[in-house]
Amino acid sequence: MTDIASCVLLSAAAFSGALVSGLAGFAFSAVAGAILLHALPPMEAVPLMMACSVGVQAANLWALRRNIQWKGSLFLIIGGLVGIPIAVGVLQRADTQSFRLGFGVALAMYAAYALFRPTLTYLHQANSRSRHALIGFGGGLIGGLTAMPGALPTIWCDMRGMPKNEQRGLVQPFIAAMQVFALSLMLSRHSLSSKFLIDLAISLPALVAGAGLGIVMFRRVNETAFRRIVLVLLLLSGLSLVI
Repeated sequence: MTDIASCVLLSAAAFSGALVSGLAGFAFSAVAGAILLHALPPMEAVPLMMACSVGVQAANLWALRRNIQWKGSLFLIIGGLVGIPIAVGVLQRADTQSFRLGFGVALAMYAAYALFRPTLTYLHQANSRSRHALIGFGGGLIGGLTAMPGALPTIWCDMRGMPKNEQRGLVQPFIAAMQVFALSLMLSRHSLSSKFLIDLAISLPALVAGAGLGIVMFRRVNETAFRRIVLVLLLLSGLSLVI
């Protein structure tokens, strides 16, 4: 691959992933990985996607700082920080392909059902510290096994019928914390190459542009459109695990 083609590929992956993540709050790796993993070996693509995703999450947190629900997010984060190390231990001792396949099917089925169900019924009285911690634990455990920590909290918010600003304000800090923690674990085991730093620098302009445009789009879409976007992304994320 030529240098020009490599720059275009990195920029396209960064922009696409950042656009979707800025708009919906998650799915950076699912979108960017669809491009990068076909062109770069996993040992190069994965840390690059993780670093870029952390950058987008930082931009999301800044843009949504007035809507952040720190108290609720704290218990999600605490639960997630317990779940991730357990998932890492499972990954080292067992084949998790069956779990990924099963979770992918369940995720796709929920998203498809939620997209096409004729009426909406929501959970009520589901707001408590213990439930936040339990959902966070599940999100961290699933995130450690599938790289999708935000899937379970996002489904939970959808089942409760939370408005888009409230949903992003609750889930965004959790996703950011899980990604920073996962990146820290990876860096403690592997050193970064000079090529990683070069690729990150090349991706940065597209990353900023994509995240900015995604956040602008998030602010302009209505509640119904936002929910459909989230469910479509959950459906595609589930299918990506299956395929």
